[in-house]
Amino acid sequence: MKLIIGLGNPGSKYQYTRHNIGFLALDTIASHYDISVSLKAFDAWYGKGKINDVPVLLAKPQTFMNISGVSVKKLVDYFKVDLVDIIVVHDDIDLPFNSIRLKTGGGHAGHKGLISIIDDLGDPAFIRVRIGIGKPSDRFIVERYVLEPFTDDEIKMLPDITTRVSNAVTMILSSGIQAAMNQYNEISTNQKNKGDAPLPS
Repeated sequence: MKLIIGLGNPGSKYQYTRHNIGFLALDTIASHYDISVSLKAFDAWYGKGKINDVPVLLAKPQTFMNISGVSVKKLVDYFKVDLVDIIVVHDDIDLPFNSIRLKTGGGHAGHKGLISIIDDLGDPAFIRVRIGIGKPSDRFIVERYVLEPFTDDEIKMLPDITTRVSNAVTMILSSGIQAAMNQYNEISTNQKNKGDAPLPS
């Protein structure tokens, strides 16, 4: 069983804020593979299904971002998920908008959702799918920035971004994290070098 976690804040007021792109991406994955994320337990909305014959559990913690780890730990303990089988999809202010990067383990870069998950699991060695949301010019307004809604132009780009995330997760499951990193991280690097041109799927 692979556990795929999308991070965000619960409630309609946060739906299209930058911090919630993990939720939006998880919804796209669920839609692509006809998985209903409609069960409520473990402080999360979750659902079971398959992605190309791989059993998966999709979940959106409902604890608010800062204590996402509470929900993740409950899911991991109940479903007995190994650390290497966890994929966390989250926003990243250190990446430009319209870019994604994949990694395993590492630090949290101040992301409060990751801090909480690492603290509750006691180990950072899970897979992350980082979705760029851009960075405010003033580093002291980060907390306000991540809770701001996307602009109208950004909202138009979200379906393409979340589809690429879904494709990346699918490749992680089918070909492994290294192969997926080789493809998607290279794409992100090329995009940056070309001045953030649109990425292919």
